[in-house]
Amino acid sequence: MSEITKALIKAFASLLHPRMLLLMLWPVAIALVLWLGLAFAFWSETAAWLQSQFERSALIEWAIGVWPLTLVASHLAWVLLVLLFVPLVLITAVLIIGVFSMPAMVAHLAGRSYPRLEQRSGGTFAGSVWNSVAALAWLALLVLLSLPLWLVPLLWPVLPVLLFAYLNQRVFRYDALAEHASAWEMQTLIRRHRRELFLLGVALALIGMIPVLGFFTPVYGGLAYIHYCLARLAQLRDEAVATQ
Repeated sequence: MSEITKALIKAFASLLHPRMLLLMLWPVAIALVLWLGLAFAFWSETAAWLQSQFERSALIEWAIGVWPLTLVASHLAWVLLVLLFVPLVLITAVLIIGVFSMPAMVAHLAGRSYPRLEQRSGGTFAGSVWNSVAALAWLALLVLLSLPLWLVPLLWPVLPVLLFAYLNQRVFRYDALAEHASAWEMQTLIRRHRRELFLLGVALALIGMIPVLGFFTPVYGGLAYIHYCLARLAQLRDEAVATQ
């Protein structure tokens, strides 16, 4: 069984604890209230501005001549905003959990599943905040660079998965390791297991596509990354002991 599969199974078991069930609710609730408030205040103006931009774009004019975009051409801005609403809520919830909830989640899991793992405090709260800001900035850049690809219908299911996979691994890997790994251990693990960290993000992004359940994947994702990263950290330290 791969470490990714083990992490997903252990995360599901950890999710059933009452403390984790509570964590599933408030970050998503805050993100939902935030974006509902912004939508209530600015939806009409944003939709009108987007629609005017679409009407001026030769690329969009060409794209809406391609089925199925012709079906939504007159309301393209509204459709886009509706499609963006859920991802924006989930992105905000991931960032909230990464900065504010992960220390409590790490402490809970480490005490139960990894009690002998020494804390070497390679990360900080400021580092967590900066990591989340950098992840959001890179995500925005990737979205902008991939905009032409969103006009290709076959890529619509693929692009959100890849983008959310990037966000998941970039935010959660730091916070999962911050308290227990040293700075060198953190860098070594991220470099050595970069591919698996991304694949775990892909698995979580796919789970996040499931209706309703997707709103609870930010906490599940955090738990999965904690299990994966702390297990890999324990292996790294065992290697160091074995070579002494």
